[in-house]
Amino acid sequence: MSNNGDEVALVKELGEKYEILKKEIGKVIIGQDEVIHLLLLSIFCKGHSLLVGVPGLAKTLLVNTVSQALGLSFRRIQFTPDLMPSDIVGAEILDENRQFKFIKGPLFSNIILADEINRTPPKTQSALLEAMQERSVTAAGHTYQMAQPFFVLATQNPIEQEGTYPLPEAQLDRFMFNIEVGYPSFAEEVNIVKNTTAGLEVEVNEVLSTEEILKYQQLVRRIPVSDHLYEFVIKLVQGTRPNTPNAKEVTKEYLSWGAGPRASQNLILAAKAHAALQGKFSPDTDDVMAVAKPILRHRIVKNYRAEAEGVSMEKIIEGLV
Repeated sequence: MSNNGDEVALVKELGEKYEILKKEIGKVIIGQDEVIHLLLLSIFCKGHSLLVGVPGLAKTLLVNTVSQALGLSFRRIQFTPDLMPSDIVGAEILDENRQFKFIKGPLFSNIILADEINRTPPKTQSALLEAMQERSVTAAGHTYQMAQPFFVLATQNPIEQEGTYPLPEAQLDRFMFNIEVGYPSFAEEVNIVKNTTAGLEVEVNEVLSTEEILKYQQLVRRIPVSDHLYEFVIKLVQGTRPNTPNAKEVTKEYLSWGAGPRASQNLILAAKAHAALQGKFSPDTDDVMAVAKPILRHRIVKNYRAEAEGVSMEKIIEGLV
């Protein structure tokens, strides 16, 4: 790694900025430390995240607050059964000179909150997923690049599954993290209700510039990883695949489908970012363990036995790790 001293200083700087970021976001969002940590991790890894939680847990407020602290543009798209791809990507119109002109849709922002992504038909889902993967969209034969940085946060409601279009496993794989948003604790809920019913206006300051975010995204990629850690991650991911030589016992018992190579890539990237945010210059197995659940949760599929015995995904991942 070139200019070792400079890189170490950059990692230290990123760790310090991360602490300031958490404080700014904490002015508005009470609790949810793990959710905030994973959101920021995925931004520094250039990844996208899926937020799963019941309504009313301030998911929109959280994403809006994060975008303010990062100084990024933010758009929320409510996914509904009648939403068309052109509603999110944009469409060509005839202007006053009778020339075709492309009007960009809400997808052309830095942070997109795709609310209830499983409520919209597959055609619209795939338009969003193309933008996530390619970081560009094609309309009427022209390709348009997305804003940089570009980050999609999709929410899914775990209840009320009637009339929904669940994302196929192959599309779920495009999300780096599956983040579970839980209920607040008693003390947190007391604070939330006090703060939100008192009419107080809280100002969130911008902590990072766009240039700094892009710089830290590149830094994460350059962080060195030992061969030992690569092997550890590959063994972990291969252990999730039933009917393969490296399948673990818990896999043979409870899984019908394992994680693909994208899981290994994301585990390494997230471990690098996790280490950097703790001020460490290189990740170790503890960093991999810290990010394993949200990365593997949506990439492995339980079999009938696991469903019948009520074995949770958390228990299976703990058995794997």
